[in-house]
Amino acid sequence: MRILVTNDDGIHAPGLKVAEAIAKKLSKDITIVAPDYEQSGASHSLTLTQPLRLRKLNARKFAVRGTPTDCVMMAVHEIMKGKRPDLIISGVNRGSNLGEDVTYSGTVAAAMEGTLLGIPSVALSQKINPGHPVKWATGEQHAPGLIRKLLKTGWPHGVLINVNFPDVVADAVAGVQVVMQGQRDLSDLMLDCRVDARDVPYYWIGFRRENGKPKRGTDLRSIDEGYIAVTPLQLNLTHGASLKALRAALG
Repeated sequence: MRILVTNDDGIHAPGLKVAEAIAKKLSKDITIVAPDYEQSGASHSLTLTQPLRLRKLNARKFAVRGTPTDCVMMAVHEIMKGKRPDLIISGVNRGSNLGEDVTYSGTVAAAMEGTLLGIPSVALSQKINPGHPVKWATGEQHAPGLIRKLLKTGWPHGVLINVNFPDVVADAVAGVQVVMQGQRDLSDLMLDCRVDARDVPYYWIGFRRENGKPKRGTDLRSIDEGYIAVTPLQLNLTHGASLKALRAALG
């Protein structure tokens, strides 16, 4: 099995090393193509207004000055041309990608691009508790067996698998739950205004997010209860019920 490993935290991110370790438990044929610098929040964006720069670190490891989507495109159409990957592993992201996070996530977007190219793709994310060590060993221990089971079971074209690991040590994981994408009760945009040395204001964008009481059967609830959350996400965003209603009203 030929595996492409990528991420959105950048070529030097510790989570990428974890993803590489996971991939090595599945195959000896691994290629790593990741952004030259952090691309968190890049979503499914492409670099169209400037050229992509490719930096070769070794025979199987490359850095792209671009987004996670750029990395997958460069890997499949250039670096691995003629030897397409059989699996894409994106991550392991430092921080969860739950609920509405998936619309911003570069980690999920890399798996999305792989799915568009017809390649089975899995996004891996590790929930964190700010101020505490990241429990990377949880994903490293549990992901290989989980991915083997996923590949054996298979999933439809046009679908990617989003996996989130809870903020618990590996031996404390409660199990695996296949759940829906949830939605937070509260998700407030935070604009932090500051002033530079020339008295010119600038801003940092962030979010204050609270889960509230997530519904049972959602990724948010599973992670809170110490489970690994597995969520199949589809690329087709059409809302069937609204499509039917609008056709009746406007057709």
